Amino acid sequence: MSPKATGLPYDRVWNFSAGPSALPVSVLEEVQRDLLNYKGTGMSVMEMSHRSKVYDSIINGAEAALRRVLKVPDNYAIIFMQGGGTGEFAASYLNLFACKSVRDKQRKLGRPLTCDYLVTGSWSKGGLKEVKRLGGTTNVVVDGVKDADSGAVSYNSLAPVSEWNLGKPEETAFVYYCENETIHGVETPSSLVVDAVDPSVPIICDMSSNMLSRPIDIKRFGAIIAGAQKNMGPAGVTLVIVRKDLLEREEPDTEAVRGVPSVLDWQYYASAGSMPHTPPTFAIYVCGLVFKWAEEMGIEALDQLREARAGLVYDMMDKHPDFYRGV
Repeated sequence: MSPKATGLPYDRVWNFSAGPSALPVSVLEEVQRDLLNYKGTGMSVMEMSHRSKVYDSIINGAEAALRRVLKVPDNYAIIFMQGGGTGEFAASYLNLFACKSVRDKQRKLGRPLTCDYLVTGSWSKGGLKEVKRLGGTTNVVVDGVKDADSGAVSYNSLAPVSEWNLGKPEETAFVYYCENETIHGVETPSSLVVDAVDPSVPIICDMSSNMLSRPIDIKRFGAIIAGAQKNMGPAGVTLVIVRKDLLEREEPDTEAVRGVPSVLDWQYYASAGSMPHTPPTFAIYVCGLVFKWAEEMGIEALDQLREARAGLVYDMMDKHPDFYRGV
């Protein structure tokens, strides 16, 4: 199909990419209008100092808008980082094992705590692999779905909670899962996980591909990580929403932070307002515009729109099972 056949503004194509993905046209238009001269400053956002008052209002405005849209509680920090979801595979593990509550729990147990992983596709499998590479003790709660006859494992559905192998709460540092696997296509309802996991165990969730598409009960999670490029903005910025008690550390405790590189250190970034060094300024600016667009739309309306769009695709697939087959 040629671009002009879509009927979309500016002859844009239908973009179904998982990421970088389509952005609201109104956001792109605002970026275009202000690209050469942002709000009369005489320069582009790409050119201005991240230490300027103008950019300070941009990044603070982006955080405030997201906090309002998702109703992020005051006891959670919002951090803009870099490194993508892959960087957060390591950051999640390293930061949790540097925090005071996890270290106290591990001392009480007398041996390393376990990291529980729900493996539902490629991205959660990557998270598990990274923690193993870093020397973490892991427990696979579920690994795809095993065929009763052949024993082959597939990642096109989710095993029932009754078959999950969750670790004992007193032996578990955190539970990690990816809510929406963009490669294998399995979406894990958050209610399944948060209701199955003991409240004393922090849940770390990768919401890269469905963040900002529906309401989230933030307080049920220890931390939420997300690459912006799949649903919130351009590539280059990674979002972390983390409960502030998980940033607390024993002071001074060089052992706790020795293994946490500064570029992955949640506390380091949070204490510096996400700007311990030059952040991805332009990407954060565009994300802020998307957050404000989402606020104007309303998160409930976006949820309804998501359901309607998904219905168009999946209803068509269900009507033609001989052509569209799950793998």
